Amino acid sequence: LVFSFGKGCISMMSCTGSIGRQYRHATREAFLGASRTRRVPAQRSRGTTVKAVANQPYGRVWNFSAGPACLPLDVLERAQDELLNWGGSGVSVMEMSHRGKEFQSIIAKTEGDLRTLLNVPDNYKILFAQGGASTQFSSIPLNLTSSQDDTVDHIVTGSWSKKAVKEAERYARVNIVASGDNKSIPPAGTWNLSEDAKYVHYCDNETIQGVEFQVPPAVGNKILVADMSSNFCSKPIDVSKFGIIYAGAQKNIGPAGVTIVIVREDLIGAARDITPTMLDYKTLADDNSLYNTPPCWSIYMCGLVFEKMLEDGGLTAVHKYNKSKAGILYDIIDQSNGFYSCPTEHSVRSLMNVPFTIPASADLEKLFIEEAAKLGMVQLKGHRSVGGMRASIYNSMPHEGVVALTEFMLEFAERHAT
Repeated sequence: LVFSFGKGCISMMSCTGSIGRQYRHATREAFLGASRTRRVPAQRSRGTTVKAVANQPYGRVWNFSAGPACLPLDVLERAQDELLNWGGSGVSVMEMSHRGKEFQSIIAKTEGDLRTLLNVPDNYKILFAQGGASTQFSSIPLNLTSSQDDTVDHIVTGSWSKKAVKEAERYARVNIVASGDNKSIPPAGTWNLSEDAKYVHYCDNETIQGVEFQVPPAVGNKILVADMSSNFCSKPIDVSKFGIIYAGAQKNIGPAGVTIVIVREDLIGAARDITPTMLDYKTLADDNSLYNTPPCWSIYMCGLVFEKMLEDGGLTAVHKYNKSKAGILYDIIDQSNGFYSCPTEHSVRSLMNVPFTIPASADLEKLFIEEAAKLGMVQLKGHRSVGGMRASIYNSMPHEGVVALTEFMLEFAERHAT
């Protein structure tokens, strides 16, 4: 078994036996210094050369869940410190009135920090909605079309963009601009954009298949709508290119419960008569997302994450950090001499969700997941619709967690390669 680490990682070749030691030393030197997490003593697990993670603070594990996902430890600690008495108010954020000055200050700062992070133009509203990103599959056509006869364009690249199509078909005529094979994005030259489409919808990162747009689709002067649920705030974007950006919080920016909707102001106020009150963007926009009781705790937690991102250098720094993490993992897969395989085309590989398989044996995949869990690396099972494994390495997954996984991958391959 021979591994070669190319551009962006470590240049090295080694034979079975020595590779684990050489790689572990080189990777720690190259990457763990960049980790912003608390360092803890390593502990070896009997029968393997991979360190266990039982000595992480609070007995925590490396959580590779696709969502809800891990959150920054220092954010969780701050929330813990403020849990019983926020800001001297005498109550928890979970207990305070959403009409009171305390929560008004929380939601205002959360919105302000997000505007700064994404450089959101003044002619866009930031809404804190409920119902998850899936509810936006209905909200979007209800707000942007006037009748069932209107045409909307959808680019399909995986499971979530397919679900958006099914819901949009309830309210409008759907034109499939392009349909991918779950591992690539069809070339733009093959797309069939409608001349009269009310908008063009796409999913910027397919959580299940690990397919990510490297740049937004070029759709001319049409209204571009993006589902960014699984890569929101993972990289800088030009908000002015979009009519609507929406994202569930539970991947990159906070706990489940709140959905961020960034919508251009001229797209608000023309919802269809059949639109439920809480799905009408004007309802939220007119009352600063406080028409009814919002998910106060989730908004507060997002605010803590946004504040941390700004302190850590903003989205340019976040993106650089994410690229280096993903580079480690993809290099291990690609240079495994076929032991591991990633089905996603290289040019559209996600920095957030890394699916991979062991082509030789489904039984080995099951064993891999079981052994990884015993070492404190959990939620690596692939989505039930595709199988295999999937490592979700969102913003809050530190380098150290990715390195722990790749160390185990190397050791597992050395034991089972034929």
